[in-house]
Amino acid sequence: MSTPTTTEQDNLQSRLPDPSQFFPEVATIAGAMSKATLNGAIPQTTISLVQLRAGQIVGSTYHTVRQTGLLRKAGETEERITAVASWQDAPYFTDAERVALELVEAVLTPNPSGERVPDELYAKASAHYDDKALWTLTIVIGQICFFIPVALIGKPIPGKAPGKNYSR
Repeated sequence: MSTPTTTEQDNLQSRLPDPSQFFPEVATIAGAMSKATLNGAIPQTTISLVQLRAGQIVGSTYHTVRQTGLLRKAGETEERITAVASWQDAPYFTDAERVALELVEAVLTPNPSGERVPDELYAKASAHYDDKALWTLTIVIGQICFFIPVALIGKPIPGKAPGKNYSR
């Protein structure tokens, strides 16, 4: 399988135009969610790792490219970034990061034999995060879940900055 050339990538088109032209409130919602998640209760790196894993789980190229770029810009190593998909046995993550990754997987992966976030997982998360941090992590997951349909249906252009990621 060949990698698209720069010319092919430059010709990518979104399916839908920027939703903010129809719903200016989306920018306010996005800003409020970002402000809530960046309250200092959990590290920005953990936020990006969780949102990268969410993008991987749902198969969103836009989110995986965006979060990978943010992690690189923050100075994260390629080993940590690429190991997010196999975090369970990768040696690159702290116990707190692991439980955050486990939590996003539990939320986004159906569990036919029980609840998605069992008491045992909640207890593990509570051992690493206080109430404010757990709520922050919950909002981080909610934030990415808010934007997943936007990415999967509207197909904003991967690698383009928000606001410049729609072609029409």
